[in-house]
Amino acid sequence: MENLILFDDKSYQRLQPLTFTRPVGEIRIGILTIREKWELWFKNPVSYLTTPHLSGKYKFKLRKRNMVINGGILPCPALCAEIADLSQGDALIKNGELIAANISDEQFKVLDEQLEIGGLNHVLSSADFIKVNHLWDIFQQNGAAIQLDFEKITRGRKSQPISPTNQVIGKENIFLEPGAKVECAILNAENGPIYIGKEAEIMEGSIIRGPFAICEKSTVKLGTKIYGPTTIGPHSKVGGEVNNSVILGYSNKGHDGFLGNSVLGEWCNIGADSNNSNLKNNYGEVRLWNYASESFVNTGSQFCGLIMGDHSKCGINTMFNTGTVVGVGANIFGAGFPRNFIPSYSWGGAEGLTTYRLNKAFETAERVMARRGKELDNTEKEILEYIFKNTRVYRRWE
Repeated sequence: MENLILFDDKSYQRLQPLTFTRPVGEIRIGILTIREKWELWFKNPVSYLTTPHLSGKYKFKLRKRNMVINGGILPCPALCAEIADLSQGDALIKNGELIAANISDEQFKVLDEQLEIGGLNHVLSSADFIKVNHLWDIFQQNGAAIQLDFEKITRGRKSQPISPTNQVIGKENIFLEPGAKVECAILNAENGPIYIGKEAEIMEGSIIRGPFAICEKSTVKLGTKIYGPTTIGPHSKVGGEVNNSVILGYSNKGHDGFLGNSVLGEWCNIGADSNNSNLKNNYGEVRLWNYASESFVNTGSQFCGLIMGDHSKCGINTMFNTGTVVGVGANIFGAGFPRNFIPSYSWGGAEGLTTYRLNKAFETAERVMARRGKELDNTEKEILEYIFKNTRVYRRWE
């Protein structure tokens, strides 16, 4: 396979605040990130064509032969077969969108607003695939994504044994990686697979209903209740009650409280007994803040909870309204329901917000990341500083 490049299309802005800090291809949906999926399918490392402020961390590599792929699209057998069949100079198109293109370094140029590469032969795709266009797609499509990843990751492999202390339904749909620990739990994989990553642990008394994935070195704490489709990314801790949510990784919801139809970025922390609403009292469709339109847009769904960007946190007993979007680096606390759009680097809650100063945010991030053996290096700081400056317009109190 040619050099793989994932590019961000117009959905990049609709997927903020998650894409303030990462290309679309670094979003986790299912078991793996979108990048990891493509690397698994085509056995080649991926580079990125993304926004300039992320290009220092997420590098772009151009070679003589290149396969450029839309970073919001999840691979599946039919689509991968179509991409593998592309000749040099072919562009795979569906519904007017560029899916992939096989191009030389001479043919390469930056994608224009129509997401087409001039002078290429257009090939129409007939594959049925998942594309992440909106924030709510991440949890709504998570069950199908878990199933696709589970089939690909486990094919031809044997699960580690499941301890007899567990109550198990649908054992054939449960896979434990080496070092995974599960004791005295209830695992029900009748409605979808359960994947337990390397050195992950599900503690005693937990009840898990698939589809469910827990990634490397993450922990489900004592007595946790999880309804699928739910994904817990690597190096995370989860407790309480969780329903149809995705935690990208390196984040904690370690205590009692409800998280439903939600997505948490990395380096987030949810305080004890915090809850989000995922259904309006009038059972109406939920509207969610959208950075592309700078307005609230209709999700078309009755169920939508909390979207939280990287490095954001909330104190104990925090209450989030249905369809709340929290930006990057926010610190939310206090009584009552805060507004359902909380800008990046906000400090406070329902009683009012001030600005979480960048130097203080850096101090917290350094401590938090050190606990996971990670460093807040200069590249990360530059990304966070860019976000701080470019989201100031939303902090109207400044």
